[in-house]
Amino acid sequence: MTGPQQQPPPGVEDLPPLTEAERLDQSTARRSLRARLTGGPVLQAVGRVDTAGMRQIRGLARSRRATAVIRSYSHLGEHGAVWVALGVAGVVVDPRPGARRRWATGLAGVVAAYLTNTSLKQVARRPRPDFEDLPPLIKTPGPLSFPSSHSASSAAAVVGYAGLLPTAPLATLASTMAISRVHLGVHYPSDIAAGATLGTLVARGVQRALRPD
Repeated sequence: MTGPQQQPPPGVEDLPPLTEAERLDQSTARRSLRARLTGGPVLQAVGRVDTAGMRQIRGLARSRRATAVIRSYSHLGEHGAVWVALGVAGVVVDPRPGARRRWATGLAGVVAAYLTNTSLKQVARRPRPDFEDLPPLIKTPGPLSFPSSHSASSAAAVVGYAGLLPTAPLATLASTMAISRVHLGVHYPSDIAAGATLGTLVARGVQRALRPD
């Protein structure tokens, strides 16, 4: 007799398989990261804690219905799309005096944060989490993980759109957007923290640069 077949994690069966090129990119990124961390006990310890945190959060994804909602929500943040759309809408429709300039500055911060984050990914070349027992629950544009672009653009939006939108809802949307990436198994917690820090710093720098005299 054979035992009961193990059911795939929620949402996994909906994802298309990786192409050969994507598998090669993942392998290259993984080797690059290992080369940078070899012989570094502190970084290795941080990596173990980071992996444990990712596993714990990803392990919470047990409901297929909740996973489907979180996946759809997370898709809105691809390439900072939801924050870019919000900034464009503000520039176009906000009639308050000086608001359109502030929206434009915030939008510039979001775009700058995303582009900076994407560039840093090519330097760090950290591969995304890859655990057989906890496979990713969403398709990603690429195999690189550090820092998180979702997190960077979301943090930049909080800085750039502050005062234009209610603070609490804006911060809640941004933080849940970032954490959704760990829940779906495509980022480590440190990717989120680094992305948020980067996005905050870049957005503040853009504000200082574009501040009217």
